[in-house]
Amino acid sequence: MTAPLTPPHQPPSDDPWQATPSGSHAAPGGQEPLHDTDLVAEVRQAAVVTGLLTVAGVTLGLLWLWLAPRVPLVSDDTAVFLKNSESEEAIGADGTFVLLALAFGLVSAAAVFLFRRRGGIAPVVSLALGGLLGSLLAWGIGTWFGPTSDVVAHAKEVGKGVTFDAPLELHAIGAGMLAWPIAAMAVHLGLTALFGPRDPEPEWEAGYGADRPAAGPASAPGPASGPAGGQWPDRGTTQGPKQS
Repeated sequence: MTAPLTPPHQPPSDDPWQATPSGSHAAPGGQEPLHDTDLVAEVRQAAVVTGLLTVAGVTLGLLWLWLAPRVPLVSDDTAVFLKNSESEEAIGADGTFVLLALAFGLVSAAAVFLFRRRGGIAPVVSLALGGLLGSLLAWGIGTWFGPTSDVVAHAKEVGKGVTFDAPLELHAIGAGMLAWPIAAMAVHLGLTALFGPRDPEPEWEAGYGADRPAAGPASAPGPASGPAGGQWPDRGTTQGPKQS
């Protein structure tokens, strides 16, 4: 006798543990697989935001060049001196840059939030990176297009006793470079916490005892039955002696 041949086991087509195609994730409940299109879209949007903020650094640099106070210098053919040694123009240049960077961080964070209307890691990273690159570009534009950094040559060019502007410099480099990124991240997180979408609250089940079966209609009371199926005598009446 030979053992019966059994066909090899084949898993059913609706096996939930079957491998899904690459680039997709199995969705619960037998739904269509979820592809990575959302992740690609977020990365693309983050790259666009970073590029736009970097370009916006040109505007920040031009505003800093226009609004920053100038430091007056004067030469006597032997050395270059501050015209007013007690002036605060040098500190004013740093303060102007930091204030402008904070304003740019607020505006950029509000614009990104209005565009997306939700939080996430991608917009926060793009705001931080874009703000840092924009600040670096603004710093370079302000110092490049501002007064020349060759103070000696400029003093010889203008002549003795003639006032000229010192080069535009940023002394508080750390505060200037981090003002825009920090302000943008803080404002975006605050807007997301206040006006971002909320997760749906779980629906509470019915109250205790709601699923219990309802009691049936009460049966009408009947006469009490005795142990042998008979009825108990009425206690309200008395029986007399049996007549012969």
